[in-house]
This record gives sequence, C-alpha cells and structure tokens, in this order.
Amino acid sequence: MDRNPSPPSSEAEEEEGGGDAVGNTVYSKHWLFSILTRLIEVISPEKTEPTVSPEGIQTELDEEMENDICKVWDMSMDEDVALFLQEFNAPDIFMGVFAKSKCPRLTEICVGILGNMACFQDICMSISKDENLGQVLLQRLCDSDSPTLLETSRLLLTCLSQPEVANVWVERIRENPSVYDCVCFIMSSSTNVLLKFLHFVCVVELLVKVGEVVDKLFDLDEELMLNWIKNGTCRSVGPSVDDSPEELPDFKIVPCILEAAKQVRSDNPEGLDVYMHILQLLTTVDEGIQAIVQAPDGGKETWSLLYDLVCHELCQPDDPPIIVQEQKTVLASILSVLSAMFASQTEQEYTKMRKNMPLIGSLIRILQYMEGCGKRSVDNSKESEQEETGRADLNEEDFHLKILKDICCELLSNMLQELTKENTLEGLHQGHLNEQTCSCAFQNLLPLYFASVESFLEVLREADQTLADNLEKRFPSLKVHA
Repeated sequence: MDRNPSPPSSEAEEEEGGGDAVGNTVYSKHWLFSILTRLIEVISPEKTEPTVSPEGIQTELDEEMENDICKVWDMSMDEDVALFLQEFNAPDIFMGVFAKSKCPRLTEICVGILGNMACFQDICMSISKDENLGQVLLQRLCDSDSPTLLETSRLLLTCLSQPEVANVWVERIRENPSVYDCVCFIMSSSTNVLLKFLHFVCVVELLVKVGEVVDKLFDLDEELMLNWIKNGTCRSVGPSVDDSPEELPDFKIVPCILEAAKQVRSDNPEGLDVYMHILQLLTTVDEGIQAIVQAPDGGKETWSLLYDLVCHELCQPDDPPIIVQEQKTVLASILSVLSAMFASQTEQEYTKMRKNMPLIGSLIRILQYMEGCGKRSVDNSKESEQEETGRADLNEEDFHLKILKDICCELLSNMLQELTKENTLEGLHQGHLNEQTCSCAFQNLLPLYFASVESFLEVLREADQTLADNLEKRFPSLKVHA
C-alpha cells in the first residue's frame, strides 16, 4: 500500500455515443471522474498546501473538496452511480486513502461511500471478497474518530445482512482478535476514561450501530459468540490512528454490554432493545449464562439493571395497555435473561423473593396489558377480514406477544413457587397481590403451570384464607385437587 492508487481509466472521458450521464441519472461521468482524480491528488505527498502536515499529507479537507466528495457520498446511494464508482476502481482509491490519509473527515466519507455501494448485492460481493480491503476495513474499528467508527459499523452491518457474503465477514472477524478488543472498547467507552478517545456527540448512535453488528454476529455464528464469551486476554492492537490506545484492557463481554445498555437506555429505545437481545443470545448457551452469573459480582449488576427496567421504566401502571405492543421485543429479551438467571442462581441474595415482590407485580401487569392487546387484535382482525396484509401483520403481532407471554409465565411460575407466607403478606400489603392480580396470574398460568399455582395457593391460604377461597371458587380445577 506504499504506492499511490491508480487513477480511474480515462475511458470514462472517451466514451462516445453514451453521453456524459451516469446510467439513467443526471449525474455527470466527467464530474465524477474528476473527483476521483482529485481524491488521489489529496493524498499525494507532492502536494503542499497550508493544510498539509510536515510529512506532506493533508490533515484537513479544503471546503470545496469536502463539499464535492460529500456530493459523491450522497450520489452513491444510486445504483447506477455505485456501479460507475465500482467500474472505475473507487474501492482501490479508497484503499489508498485509508493507507495514507491523516484526515479523519476524508476517511469517514470514503467509508461512508463504500457503505452506500455495499447496499447493492453485486458490489457488496465484490467488496467482501477483496481480502485486502476487508482487512483494512476491520482495522477501521480501531480508529479514534467516532464518525469513522460509525460509518465502519454501518458498512459491516450492511455486509453481514447480505446472506451471500455474511459468512465471509464472520470468518474474517473470527480470525481477527483485535475486532473483539475494539468492539468492547467502543461498548465500554461511554462511562469510563476511554471516552476521551471519542467525540461524545455521536457516542449513542455509535453504540447502537456497534450493538447491531454484535447482535447480528452472535445471531449468525454461535462459535464466534462462544469465542467472545471466553475471551478476555489482553492483546496488543495495532492502532490506525496515532492517538488510539496501543494496548486495550482485559475486556469481558458482559460488563461491556451492560455499560453500553446503560448509556442508550434513556436516549435510544431501539438501542436498548438491541443490547437486551444480545444478552438474551448469551443465555442460549451455558457458557453465556455462566458469564453473566459468575461475574465478580455474581450477576448482581445485570439483575439490578434488568429489574430496574421492568419495574420502573417499561410497561408502567400509568402507561396505556397498548404500550406492551411497542415494548414486546425488549420485554421478552429482558424477561428471558431474568428467567435464566433466576433458574441458575436461586441462592444469590438478589434473587431472594423478599427483594423481588415488585417484579412479580410487574410480571402480572404485563400479562394484564397483553390481555387488553389480545382483545384489540381480535377486534382489528374482524375489521380487516378482507385485507390479507392486515391479517399478516396481526399474526406477526400475536406471534411476538405469544413469545412474551410464554417467557413471562415461565418466570412468574418459578417465582411464585419460591414465595413464603412472609413474602406473600408483604406482596398483599404492597398491592402487588390481590384478587384481581392473582386471578390474572392464574388465568395465564393454568393449566400448564398447575403445580406452581397450587403451591402458591397453599401459601396464600396461610396469609389470606378469604382470598384463597375466592380464587378457588373462580378456578374450580384448583378446588378439586385441594
């Protein structure tokens, strides 16, 4: 990469009969060609201007060049323009920029243009199969410039979302240990001293995009997820920018995920959803559950964050029942992780029922809200009986709500079985348990979780015989087995 990239072929200017327009657009081939040529000149050491560093490389873009290259960035969303750029070696020119440029803005724009070009399948396949370009792009994850990190993450997510090339990137990332360190660095940077390497203005947006990349990687490849779970040894990472850290700390995946989730929770609900789903994916393997519950704090930080989200932020008493429709995926992820932790760490202090009566109340409220949404779905389906699309959307809604209900019921049944008389009295006193809430719980838990309901009813008789009798009258199957 010491040599300057070759300029695009002059055939672009010599074409006859095709006119100057790029494909079916109004964009000029000659103008695009001139920008690509000027881009090479920007990183050529022979050029000397006030914005040139002592080494002879520009550190800042002049306003005219920045405006023009940004126009190319916008234009590259058009497939004809993207194909033109591909045909005239733009990726090779960008490789030269990445190797030689000391201008963060220029690097950001060039990665952004590649990201737009990668939206088109054939170009994405060409970019992805270029091993040198692939390695250079992964090195961008070690950049200290947050806009460049953001564009790099967008490009990676675009490629990972293309089934034809996703495995190429998964394998490439698996073989690059520095990717793990750089991703953890970004996720954990929001609340510690590493933040000095990032511009705070786009930290949340960057965290969301990096989270989407990790979520996609874990969803695509369990082996890579297991490797990252087991990872944590300190490695030397070759920085691409002078002020990048030369050696990164001993990162563990779970604390990094938690730090990122804390940062995005109040500013970006979609980002919170992403990070909760990453945690849920971890619990699909034993090693992931152990990574959570065998942390130095025994999983207390994870439980506390998820508990706080369910009990104090999501699906609250003053929210309309329809809110569960909006929050169903993030709730399902959170409750799935809580359920896995509760099942594996019943001896931990944070899972003791005396500390978790509000959580039982929140679980029942979620079930109550889902009943309201279920009635609404039935009404809507009657109104759209002749609309196939409407029915498909409703079926998808019902599917996600069913997942949430199943997870919610499993956790609730396990928690009810652990209740003592003292816990139950406290729940009655705090208002988490009453005839209405218990009826809702029984309605959803029976008959699948009969043993759990029966066990709770026995404890309830000791705490409030009248309430237990009333519930038996409403659910005769319980009385038969009493």
